[in-house]
Amino acid sequence: MLNVYLAGEIHSNWREEITQLCEKEKLDIKFTFPVTDHEASDNCGVEILGAEEKNFWKDRKGANINSIRTKKSIQDCDVIIVKFGEKFKQWNAAFDAGYATALNKSMIVIHNDDHQHALKEVDGSAAAVASDQKQAFRILKYILEGSLD
Repeated sequence: MLNVYLAGEIHSNWREEITQLCEKEKLDIKFTFPVTDHEASDNCGVEILGAEEKNFWKDRKGANINSIRTKKSIQDCDVIIVKFGEKFKQWNAAFDAGYATALNKSMIVIHNDDHQHALKEVDGSAAAVASDQKQAFRILKYILEGSLD
């Protein structure tokens, strides 16, 4: 079984696209990913540990709790796929890519050509840079089956 962590933007259904393609092909993959409910991710710290007057401390509590899940998932994965979306700057995705690189994880990056220059260092650390989810899926299939079909 291949353990794949899906990091990156949370404003589209790209995770579902990849997981559905892999399920259709019956690939033996376990997927993990961050909490994609934006409100839950932002508010987990104050919901669990109590309110804060300043947004800085609210964000800090949430980020610290979310980092427990993220670090564990990246440490445990065989491959990390990091998707950079078109609409927002995903600093968290860049951070996840850096952490994965520090752990010497195999990394597939997905982004469009508009982000090529901004992500040149991230791309330089990746095993592959894909332009869409289908390419990332095909890489996973090739890793598991050695097939280009």
